[in-house]
Amino acid sequence: MLVINASPAFAADEYDTLRIRWANYVKGSGYDPAAEPFASALSSQATVASDFRSTMAPTTGSLWPDLPIGTASTNVTQSYGRLSGMAKAWAMPGTAQTGNAAMLTAVLTGLDWLNANAYTAGRATYNNWWDWQIGSPQTLLSIMTLVYDHLNSTQISNNLAAVDHYIPDSRYNSYSGTSTGANRTDLCQSTILRGVIGKNSAKITLGRNALSPVFPFVTDGDGFYVDGSFIQHSVIPYTGTYGAELIRSLSSLFMLLNGSTWAVTDPNRQLFLDMVDKGYGPFLFNGLMMDGQSGRGISRGINAADPLAIQHDDHRRGHGIINSILVLADGASATERARWRAAAKGWLQRDYWSPPLQDQSMSIPALARFKALLDDSGVSATAEPVNSRIFTGMDRATHRRAGWAASISMCSTRTSFYEHGNGENVRGWHTNNGMLYTWGATSGNGQFSDAFWCTVDPYRLPGTTVSRKPLADGAGAAWGGLMPTNAWAGGATDGEFSIIGHNTQGAQSTLQAKKTWVCLDDTIICLGAGISSTDGYAVESIVDNKNLGPGTGTHTFLVNGTAQLPTVGSSGTFTGTQWAHHSFAGYVFPGGATVKAIRENRSGKWRDINVNGSTTVLSRKYLTLWYDHGTNPTSGTYAYQYLPYATSAATSARAADTAWMTVYNNSTWQQAVHIPSLGVTAINFWTAPLGAIGNIFVDMPASVLLRKNGNTATVCLSDPRQNQGDITLTYNKPVSAVTSADPGVTVVSTGASLVLRFATAGSAGKTFKATFTLA
Repeated sequence: MLVINASPAFAADEYDTLRIRWANYVKGSGYDPAAEPFASALSSQATVASDFRSTMAPTTGSLWPDLPIGTASTNVTQSYGRLSGMAKAWAMPGTAQTGNAAMLTAVLTGLDWLNANAYTAGRATYNNWWDWQIGSPQTLLSIMTLVYDHLNSTQISNNLAAVDHYIPDSRYNSYSGTSTGANRTDLCQSTILRGVIGKNSAKITLGRNALSPVFPFVTDGDGFYVDGSFIQHSVIPYTGTYGAELIRSLSSLFMLLNGSTWAVTDPNRQLFLDMVDKGYGPFLFNGLMMDGQSGRGISRGINAADPLAIQHDDHRRGHGIINSILVLADGASATERARWRAAAKGWLQRDYWSPPLQDQSMSIPALARFKALLDDSGVSATAEPVNSRIFTGMDRATHRRAGWAASISMCSTRTSFYEHGNGENVRGWHTNNGMLYTWGATSGNGQFSDAFWCTVDPYRLPGTTVSRKPLADGAGAAWGGLMPTNAWAGGATDGEFSIIGHNTQGAQSTLQAKKTWVCLDDTIICLGAGISSTDGYAVESIVDNKNLGPGTGTHTFLVNGTAQLPTVGSSGTFTGTQWAHHSFAGYVFPGGATVKAIRENRSGKWRDINVNGSTTVLSRKYLTLWYDHGTNPTSGTYAYQYLPYATSAATSARAADTAWMTVYNNSTWQQAVHIPSLGVTAINFWTAPLGAIGNIFVDMPASVLLRKNGNTATVCLSDPRQNQGDITLTYNKPVSAVTSADPGVTVVSTGASLVLRFATAGSAGKTFKATFTLA
């Protein structure tokens, strides 16, 4: 017979304070359950919980018929997940199930069943370790904080014994394998909550102390890098998913332990707090988290098992991270709190495509934080920044202007072509081959959110150069095992403009290409050279591939001012193309180019790219523009300007201004441009020494950005291969003096020419800067 206790199992003490604090964190506070958006969210939560309760049918092999226990560990975690929804509906106000005795009885029955039949001390594991050590225990322990007063001592001890069995103390003996980064913080959360519920100081202390290896910067493998990069699974840029989980777990643990005997006082925790600005903020735009840092998470879309069929996308990932930043802000310094809340308010206010208060994936406590911040007249929203950054620890770059933002995803010996695993992201083969993402300040924010990943042609991702050689789903080893052998991915930046280069290789193909991007005020100059392949398949460079949504897809497309491809299903080859334009961007082709375009309807299912995805067929219209380099090209090239969200008039004017830009070189040795009006010369020296370009000579491969303003000039240099020592740069112009130079820059000589030596060894591809006065 099930016994529901009417009083706490233990007397009140500090442990109870923390347990209640966690329960309140799960339930939320400070909101009116009768007001929107809470009333609708609570109603939906009650409906789902009622459905779970009505279909729960404990038998020998399952708690729910569709979640059999014994072979798929995810069914254990999902069973706890359903109990969690039921427990929240019972514990939270205004759900129509609040305080419902039958609902509580069902939750307690479910906990007992799982403890006896699935998650049990002494029982062997199977399938995925994550379910046993993170997914199931985290959910179980949170449920226990909600229904704690109705658990007897035997139920508490049996459930905690199961947690101890699956997460032994020895799990923390080494910071390695699956106990690093976000995985480590998740493990710590389970151990700390286990200690709180079981009133075990040693467990809380163990979990808290085990957080310490997460905080210091790393130089390879999992963790945060000094430049703000975040890596998980050794070679995958993962700020948007594993990084999201890391900030979620750390923010909640800091909140839980703050002011207690076990507060997190490791001084290195400040290194993590600094990552809000250095590691997370740069990839948040108008509420979304840029997809290039989300690994296989981009394929998750709509889960077939989700009763609400909520699509998970870049906006929902962004909302989750913003919520974690707000939780973290409550325990940060006053300066950090003010800065982060102002930034968060801006992100939330500007997310017109997926309004955060309508996000069904957000918990009610998160919605309460969002609404409280949006309603707080004392907080002024921070505008999106204008900057240009290169994240050399994970082969990523961002370029942000007042009217738009862009991101570039590359790969090298340090990062993988893509990650698949657990049946997820099986067609992400080319996502890191120079994919160029763009978003407008007030438009285009659904480009990659609106069923993009399950309907786009995976061989035609914007910005990439790829072979059309067919690849198998999940090609290459799982968990990032398909690796390039090229070392060059990165570039040089002064914080406002950048030059970026990628020595591109094909995933399981012979494709080779040199790709360069020069990121400026209103344009990104794109160069490609040495494009070759012997696969026997066509090779293409994708200028752009725009998701036009589920509608008519008839956005006007201009080529040299003439409307083209008016209907879906039309395509064409355009010779002598000087410029092209549609509502999302303008494109300028110096000297004219032959490009192809197609306007098409594409259909797909989330199940096509993720084993857990919905089987509902979705259709979206696309407009694609590309260079066709032919089959087995030997020395293909391209050159164009990409003007995000420019008007057709601005695009036409730029094309007519043939003196605006000079392409000094576009070859496998050097790619270089000069923009007189901006005083910019940008060069990727792929091979050196070969002679001066724009009066600049280097003795080793390097990226160089030179900016002149009157008699003052600044030169920025980096080693994108991250494998060199000193690089010597000579500027063959009279220079009177060097006025400033970063540490590691040695002035060899001035006068008739300037000679600088850059100590790039161990710099991990960072940019060195020197400013000088022209004679």
